[in-house]
Amino acid sequence: MLGVNRSDQQTSGVGSAEATDHARRLSNVARYGTVAEADYTGETAGFPAIRVQLQDGEILSDWVPWFTPRAGKDRVWDPPEVGEVVMLLAPSGELANGVAIPGLFSDGNANGDRAGLQRRTFDDGTVVEYDRQGHKMLLDVKGDIEIRATGNVKIIGARIDLNP
Repeated sequence: MLGVNRSDQQTSGVGSAEATDHARRLSNVARYGTVAEADYTGETAGFPAIRVQLQDGEILSDWVPWFTPRAGKDRVWDPPEVGEVVMLLAPSGELANGVAIPGLFSDGNANGDRAGLQRRTFDDGTVVEYDRQGHKMLLDVKGDIEIRATGNVKIIGARIDLNP
């Protein structure tokens, strides 16, 4: 049988195959990367999934799901996009079992500058914002608004201005 000499000097202090595998798995538990590909329909993986190019650029993950705020009876659909920075969490360090956590700010793309401000800005410039300090809700839409209701629609306010 072919033997491999694994001395501490040749393996940076890791002297066995098991220890080397342990070190690899540990370094893979949480890694930064960017979304390289996306399959929103689930045709490839059997579920909506993305592939992540890890930070060092040498590893492209398998198809992995991403975290979302809700995925039960109530659901949120807000998938990560190609080029977005994510954290890939891999239980036991196995990248094939990973899950991506999107929503990491990078390159100065923050969407606010203080606590108490919740803002969602869309690519077309539409903004949905609530300012807890100012007690103000803003909906700035760059297009049409459609409201559908199977029941009544009620608007209540101290003053209502239409086409001021």
